[in-house]
Amino acid sequence: MGVRKQKAADARKEANKSRYFAVLKNCPTSPRKMRLLADLIRGKEVFMALNILKFNPKEASGRLEKLLTSAISNYEAKTGQRSEDSNLVVKEIFVDSALQMKRLRTAPQGRANRIRKRSNHVTIVVDSKKVEEKKVSNKKQEETK
Repeated sequence: MGVRKQKAADARKEANKSRYFAVLKNCPTSPRKMRLLADLIRGKEVFMALNILKFNPKEASGRLEKLLTSAISNYEAKTGQRSEDSNLVVKEIFVDSALQMKRLRTAPQGRANRIRKRSNHVTIVVDSKKVEEKKVSNKKQEETK
């Protein structure tokens, strides 16, 4: 690895030490269906988001609920604070498409139709609401100067 890439990788690793996130890769659900659930919980408090996912009838909500609990436990492990005390919020959630499995289904008159079985990658970033408020107040102070 070159020096430039090594520096960028080190900077990214250092930045990830202060981020609290969880990643789900190759989830066998289409990205469109997963984004519907991701939009429901984006920006919500963590425990409210868990309740939304728990009582949602969609199949992907179980996977997202498990991923969110993993992000919460990552926060607790990195900071040593309880999640109930720190007022956690789903700061970012994004869904990227992953590999597609291509299959064939037989059709009439000797033809075949292609079926694309989609999958996705999901990333959830949680953060304390207090930290976000401090960042906003610092930006306002810089703008007034």
